[in-house]
Amino acid sequence: MYKAVIFDFDYTLGDSSKGIELSTNYAIEKLGYEQKSQEEIRKTIGLSTKDTFYALTGETDPERAALFAKYFKEKADVIMVDHTSLYPATQEVLKKLRSSEIKVGIVTTKFHYRIDQILSRFSMNDAIDLIVGCEDVKIEKPNPEGLLWAIGQLNMDKAEVLYVGDSWVDAQTAQNAGVNFAAVLTGANTKEDFENYPHVCIAEDLSGVYDYMTK
Repeated sequence: MYKAVIFDFDYTLGDSSKGIELSTNYAIEKLGYEQKSQEEIRKTIGLSTKDTFYALTGETDPERAALFAKYFKEKADVIMVDHTSLYPATQEVLKKLRSSEIKVGIVTTKFHYRIDQILSRFSMNDAIDLIVGCEDVKIEKPNPEGLLWAIGQLNMDKAEVLYVGDSWVDAQTAQNAGVNFAAVLTGANTKEDFENYPHVCIAEDLSGVYDYMTK
């Protein structure tokens, strides 16, 4: 049994896709672009805001990317929490981990304070030991900085930690950190996508990951 489980947030623990779509198109329009489709935006969920900008526009100007991030945050600060839901399995799995005295963390490209707000909305703050948001790191995922820092803060060895995520970004983050990875299929990536990366488990959702852990 692992002594700590660290999760991505978007499409892993919860669904913020509507809030992300609205915030992305708000920022895109402010920069003079036409709105992007739901499917185009969905494929970028899990990327940092600057990488989202690059992916959606094809531009590489860091100043434009910084403006996109500013406008995205401007809208997200107003709407994101209300447009976020937790998956049905999330609360149950987190409570089971807590009752088993397994440490629980979140490493995400969302802001730390945003995760705090979302967890507070669902009265789940006590279920999480540690949060690493985009403002807590110098380089975001798939760079392993945030994941490695979280492992250090939890005082764990890498072999004692499982990282759980829904995207190739998460899979590559775990690989870069040298940490075991479990994939969930609640995001935009498929089972075939994850087979290209080291993994211990590919599950339909968090319940499947928990079943893997307890076998």
